[in-house]
Amino acid sequence: MRDTTLSRRRLRTWIRLLRLTRQTENSLREYMRVSHGTTLPRFDVMAALYRADAPIKMSALSQMLLVSNGNASTVVDRLEKDGLVVRIAAASDRRVVNVSLSDKGRKQFEVLAAGHEALVDRIFARLGHDDLDLIRDLLHRADAAAAAAPES
Repeated sequence: MRDTTLSRRRLRTWIRLLRLTRQTENSLREYMRVSHGTTLPRFDVMAALYRADAPIKMSALSQMLLVSNGNASTVVDRLEKDGLVVRIAAASDRRVVNVSLSDKGRKQFEVLAAGHEALVDRIFARLGHDDLDLIRDLLHRADAAAAAAPES
């Protein structure tokens, strides 16, 4: 019989997941800063715009990134100043602003993304296909359990 309660094991697992997330994120932040002179939030915005592959509303961008409109706008402002994104007023409603990667931004993102992928690959190099399948399946189950859990 195990001497640790299931709730204690769940708590320890959460702490390990959080530690892994923070360590990986810190490595990626440092890589972006040192190797490319940019930040992870800028990379995240560029990644969302790259995946969208068409101009999107600022509000949709904020939702995709799970950040406030103000936070997204601040990052987009800086990217726009650097010529990496463009803002486009919607033809149907001038109050609506769409944003898209510029050609320069698309090219820069592809360089950043290749380095980002290579670093993640190195961080998780000891995990093979079976390990990754297992982790994916467990995370799906944990995600479903968390979504179904009562708020309080």
